[in-house]
Amino acid sequence: MSTIIDIQGVTKRYRKFEALQDVTLALEPNRIYGLLGRNGAGKTTLMSILTAQGFATSGQVRVFGEDPYENERVLSRICFIRESQKYPDSFNATHAFKSAALFFPNWSQELADRLVEDFQLPMRRTIKKLSRGQLSAVGVIIGLASRAELTFFDEPYLGLDAVARQLFYDRLVEDYSAHPRTVILSSHLIDEVANLLEHVIVIDQGRILMNDDAEAIRGSAFTIVGSAEKVTDFLGAKEVVHTDRFASLASVTALGTLTQEEIRTAADLGLELAPVSLQQLIVRKTLAASTAPSTTADAHFSEVTQ
Repeated sequence: MSTIIDIQGVTKRYRKFEALQDVTLALEPNRIYGLLGRNGAGKTTLMSILTAQGFATSGQVRVFGEDPYENERVLSRICFIRESQKYPDSFNATHAFKSAALFFPNWSQELADRLVEDFQLPMRRTIKKLSRGQLSAVGVIIGLASRAELTFFDEPYLGLDAVARQLFYDRLVEDYSAHPRTVILSSHLIDEVANLLEHVIVIDQGRILMNDDAEAIRGSAFTIVGSAEKVTDFLGAKEVVHTDRFASLASVTALGTLTQEEIRTAADLGLELAPVSLQQLIVRKTLAASTAPSTTADAHFSEVTQ
């Protein structure tokens, strides 16, 4: 099987609101995907449809080559961990992990025990009495120890502090390297997860805005700073996604890869070049898509000077 997820023309409507609009995606097995976008962009809706917890208004969904709805063959191979994960009131972490071990055929109790120690999780305290960070740790441990072929993390780690989040990222990479599977991370902490991602999917207003390998995206934009007139001349017809103007100076983020000759030309003109982080690029492209301005450098400069 060359793809683990294949969705064609998926749309989800809530009365007159379209949470997803004609989404088409194909995801390959054994990769770490980033599903990124603003709150309300459609990330959770898409994951809910892929895990049969929600239903598309139109379009086709295939997971492991089959429709996931009421399909035990498919659902037993999926783990979906979300921030708002619910457990029975009487459960403690031990109960949650024992239940997970019964459901996930690849469950690793050894990994779960190690993660419990890493996150210093109180096992006997009922889940309803856990702190937000401890509750997040329960979800993270289940998601990692399940070793499910297809694992979704819908920002369940937001309750963790910075140290615990880094621990999650480290353990994810470590166990993924030893036991490859498909992992889909939904997050708005883009800079934190950027180095984990092999492929990036960005959703904005229910549509796919970006869908490419992470390395290709990281090298697909640059920022140039200097005299506004020289910057305009240098950029020519390159696609601009953001412009800041300070008196006679301009800082512009543009799409494309510069040649060595262009880099030398920029230096000769006294212009400064800088790389664009994944988070900066996603923010700039999302805002540009929302406002849909003209994309040439001249059009951007005329807008900020009016």
